[in-house]
Amino acid sequence: MRPASRKSVENFSPTSGNPVNYYSAMSRIGKTPITIPDKVKVFVADGNQVIVEGPKGKLSWELPKGITISTEASVITVDRANEHRELRALHGLSRALINNMVNGVSSGFRRDLEIQGVGFRAAVKGDKLDLSIGYSHPVLFQIPNEIKIAVTDNTKISIEGIDKHLVGQVAADIRAYYPPEPYKGKGIRYSDEVVRRKEGKTVQ
Repeated sequence: MRPASRKSVENFSPTSGNPVNYYSAMSRIGKTPITIPDKVKVFVADGNQVIVEGPKGKLSWELPKGITISTEASVITVDRANEHRELRALHGLSRALINNMVNGVSSGFRRDLEIQGVGFRAAVKGDKLDLSIGYSHPVLFQIPNEIKIAVTDNTKISIEGIDKHLVGQVAADIRAYYPPEPYKGKGIRYSDEVVRRKEGKTVQ
């Protein structure tokens, strides 16, 4: 399959259907200031290393070349060096990632999973998540040090952490062990996931 051309990316809006320039949209996101909550500190080390500290922990990220940040009166402003399209896209991306870092160290992120299926269950055993999901052997998932996992009612899994990407990746990795199947719906799904069901074949 041929990749979408840059023109098609710039001129398609999945929400309104109206023409939109992707790079301009990302640029508008980048210009939006970020408010720093109480008890959160943001500073830049070694010229381009953004460090964010808060009640829940500490995160760091290296700014792309051409992107800078400034802080004044509890507000972070993200700036770019020029108007090149790629840098305008990085401008919006950088702002979004820094905003996620601020939210992560102040309030954290959470993703919930649900297990459906007769006899299917999960339990946290030390630093591993033990999944009994119909295989001949238990599935043991190594819990990253930066992630906290809790299980309630044997079938509800909550994943918490300060890194939004890592929380989402861990949830996706656990779900991948047994994605929900469309006939009986059994498997591991996101708590807000809607699984489209299919009718089973009937013998005539």
